[in-house]
Amino acid sequence: MKLYRDEAVVLRTHKLGEADRIITLLTREHGQVRAVAKGVRRTTSKFGARLEPFGVVDIQLHLGRNLDTITQVDTIAPYGRSIGADYALYTTATAMVETAGRLTDLEREPAPQQYLLLIGALHALATRRHAASLVLDSYLLRALAVAGWAASCYDCARCGEAGPHRAFNPALGGALCDSCRVPGSAAPDRETVALLGALLSGDWTFADASEPRHRKEASGLVAAYLQWHLERQLRSLRMVERA
Repeated sequence: MKLYRDEAVVLRTHKLGEADRIITLLTREHGQVRAVAKGVRRTTSKFGARLEPFGVVDIQLHLGRNLDTITQVDTIAPYGRSIGADYALYTTATAMVETAGRLTDLEREPAPQQYLLLIGALHALATRRHAASLVLDSYLLRALAVAGWAASCYDCARCGEAGPHRAFNPALGGALCDSCRVPGSAAPDRETVALLGALLSGDWTFADASEPRHRKEASGLVAAYLQWHLERQLRSLRMVERA
């Protein structure tokens, strides 16, 4: 029997039969893994509550042909408890784990940077360290950057001319100078573009001091950028409560 152990974030769960669940995990060393938790829906289950979405766990699995089997689970960080008690945090976290699932959809392809980025974002949500909308947009920009789609928030994405620039086009990589600007490009406020740069770089002093109108405009640009690169809309993003 081949067993392996890893740290993981629970991305989502699905019912299987009368008492089991299929658990989709993003692990530190093994990438995305789908596994069966047998009997987990019974009230007598030893680790049912430990396999709720957004939780970080230490998990042991038995390698299977199609689906692995979970044999042991220990809680590392029960983020799901505090996140699940707040609708705004819940919808935000749901958008995060859906994004993580899309960006790591090749099963067993290690993605340690995506894993660390996700648990950091969930921690920030659960501890209410920053506004949920800022945490989400920062996570989305960084996750896309790790996947190879870093947005240019200062220099021109096409010619590299030093910014700041007033045009922004998701399809062309972000900020555009006047010479490279194409029809259909957005013309966000300069402070909004600066906020995008702060969220991407982790300048929380600047981000936390930003105004609601700039946050709202930045969220729209991030959503458009995400949708362009994922090539389809994120279902859960429509449910997120925006201030």
